[in-house]
Amino acid sequence: MQSIKEEDLKKILPENGPPINEIFKYIEKYKNDLIVIKYGGNVFTDINIFNNFIEDIAILNKLGISIIVVHGGGPKIKRELDKSNIQTKFIKGLRVTDEKVINIVEKVLIDFNKDIVDSLKKKGIEAISINSQKNNVIEVIPEAVELGFVGKPNKINNNIIKNIIEKNIIPVISPLGLGKNNQTYNINGDTAAGAIAKSLKSRRLLLMTNIEGVLDKEKKLIEEITSSKIFKMIQDETITGGMIPKINTCLDAINNGVTAVGIIDGRKKHSVLFEIFSDKGSGTLIRK
Repeated sequence: MQSIKEEDLKKILPENGPPINEIFKYIEKYKNDLIVIKYGGNVFTDINIFNNFIEDIAILNKLGISIIVVHGGGPKIKRELDKSNIQTKFIKGLRVTDEKVINIVEKVLIDFNKDIVDSLKKKGIEAISINSQKNNVIEVIPEAVELGFVGKPNKINNNIIKNIIEKNIIPVISPLGLGKNNQTYNINGDTAAGAIAKSLKSRRLLLMTNIEGVLDKEKKLIEEITSSKIFKMIQDETITGGMIPKINTCLDAINNGVTAVGIIDGRKKHSVLFEIFSDKGSGTLIRK
């Protein structure tokens, strides 16, 4: 991509985004790299947050940054299951998924995937759906027998993703994969994003969430941390509960070729832009 001029940059960027002088530096830094962004979590049923996310992704694409979007869909799945009066239980944060449940999960995730793709296209950005029924890129093995159709990624088809990115199209990937006999499996969204980032050795993995980031004992945001310090925080129970699987995804990624992982607060305006294009960032950056 040719270097972008300041007046062109001003046309693309929002007024309340990162400082322009910092942006130039980071465009140069990331121009040959890949960033995987996972969008999900309870807060993301908010239409304003969704629109803000779409705007940020569109801006990254216009600036020539190669990105892959992986999404979740937990709250939407719960809503559909409730409508059908289907009760489900969780084991270690993963939903037990039988045949009836996987059919609903697959439909909800593919519908949400289409929403993201259509919203990007309305912004003039080319995007393509990747899910268990179309362009599947994730092969899975069962996570555990008692979980039913919950899978863990076994192989990512890098070539399909690379071919899409090379055409300046954004792959939007559902956390669904295929196992034996083309059976569809549900995958934890963070796990799916981590597996894709590892397989493609992306420069960054960003996990958008509805918390500030990693907090210390005083509940203050830690802006940057190493994997060894994170590990100590799990041991001394500063990090507990539902945050542990998310952190384990981060540690797995940075120990397998991803340069750094950001846990960022998706409720903040332009959090993706601030994380990628500013010195301060917008959450916690975890490095090896």
